[in-house]
Amino acid sequence: MAQDFRNAVARSQGTAAANILTGGNYDAVIGIRCTNITTAEILVDVYVVRSSANYYLCKQAAITPGGSLELIQGGSKIVLASGDVLAHDCNTDNALDIWVSYIDTISA
Repeated sequence: MAQDFRNAVARSQGTAAANILTGGNYDAVIGIRCTNITTAEILVDVYVVRSSANYYLCKQAAITPGGSLELIQGGSKIVLASGDVLAHDCNTDNALDIWVSYIDTISA
């Protein structure tokens, strides 16, 4: 079975909640890396919004200056159903780069 690998990226994110990926027909998120691009510690939230409820992958996770946080590793994955939204925010403006790797439409 052929796989359709994709990525979604966001640069210099801040305190406003922002969507990074909306699930289509069962997308498998295979990697999420959050990087602090500032010189001070930041706190990061990453979550899935489903039916107006937030389901957190991490909440107020601390990332040191210049450091990063890998949320999915070792072959694990998160499946987004159609309409699920992967979102994020942090406590500091212009502080967060985020990279999401996923497989598009793992089920038709």
